[in-house]
Amino acid sequence: MINAVCSLLLCLAFLFPLSEAEPIPLHPQALDSFNLSLIQNVGSCSYKVSISTSCSSPVYTRDLISLAFGDAYGNQIYAPRLDDLPSRTFEHCSTDTFQIRGPCAYQICYVYLYRSGPDGWKPTTVQISGSNQYPVTFKYNVFIPGDTWYGFNLCQRGSSANLKPSRGWFVSAVIAVLSVFSSKFS
Repeated sequence: MINAVCSLLLCLAFLFPLSEAEPIPLHPQALDSFNLSLIQNVGSCSYKVSISTSCSSPVYTRDLISLAFGDAYGNQIYAPRLDDLPSRTFEHCSTDTFQIRGPCAYQICYVYLYRSGPDGWKPTTVQISGSNQYPVTFKYNVFIPGDTWYGFNLCQRGSSANLKPSRGWFVSAVIAVLSVFSSKFS
C-alpha cells in the first residue's frame, strides 16, 4: 500500500512541469498619482535609455515627452523633456537613445512616460540599462494618453515580474511526503 501511494504521488509530481512559470502579457496602465518631489539626489549613476517609436505613430510629434523610472526601493530617476523637434526625436519608425544621469538604483522595475501635446505618440519599447543591472525592456505598442503618467510597475511582483505563480509548491510537497514515507519505512 505504501509503495502504491508513493508511486501515485511521484507520478502526480511529474504531471506538473518543473519550470517556474509561464509568461503573461503585460499592458501599460495609467498612474493615479506620481510625486516628483520624492525623487532623491543621492549618488550619480548613468543610464542608457532607448525608446523605439512605432511606424504607426505620427511622422513626427511636437508633444512634450518625459520619462520616469526606478527600482523597488524608492530610487527614482526623472528625465523631463526628452523631446527635441529640431533633432527629430520620436519620429515614426525610429529609435532614440539617451544617456540619463540620476540617483543610483537597483534593478529597474518600473517606467512611466508622460506626453502632453496635440499630436499623439506611440512608442513600441523602452529599454533601460545601467551599471550593475540587467537591461530591462518594457513593451508599450500603444498610444500614450495625454497629460498622464502611463507605463508599468512590476516592482511588487519581485524578480519574476512577468511570470505567473509557480506550481513548484506541489512538487515540493510531493517530495516532502515521499521523503517522510521513505524514512519511516526504510
